[in-house]
Amino acid sequence: MAEYLSLFTVALLSATLLPGGSEVLLSALLLSTDPVLSAPLLWAVATAGNTLGAIVNWWLGGWLLHWFPRWQSRPWFPFKGDSLQRSQRWFQRYGVWSLLLAWAPLVGDGLTFVAGVMRVGLPRFVLLVAIGKGARYAVLLWILLAVAGRSPRP
Repeated sequence: MAEYLSLFTVALLSATLLPGGSEVLLSALLLSTDPVLSAPLLWAVATAGNTLGAIVNWWLGGWLLHWFPRWQSRPWFPFKGDSLQRSQRWFQRYGVWSLLLAWAPLVGDGLTFVAGVMRVGLPRFVLLVAIGKGARYAVLLWILLAVAGRSPRP
């Protein structure tokens, strides 16, 4: 059980504006010899944690900037005015479907933050982000299992 909780936590934190990578832990757990760990459950836990982390970014973008607009000028704030405006224009150009790429390194966190700024509805946001992140983890698991010559444990 501790392994699943650790994976959920790492996946959640790595989907926020904090640096991190849940793929390494997911890979280690999947390839471990622990007979209790299940590939489908590892996939579900990682997807849920990573999606919840994206919801944190969405919330930060949608509410924090409106409550505390001065924070945007602080050195520690991750998105400055110019980059935020560029991101908003990009998001307007490609629309909510771009959230399917919320898993992508470097742009994923920004997409989820801007989705909050742009007031994308939470149900649509969660659906698109979960599909993208779930697909990414499914591909990773499939590749790892294929390379290891194993089948998923139920």
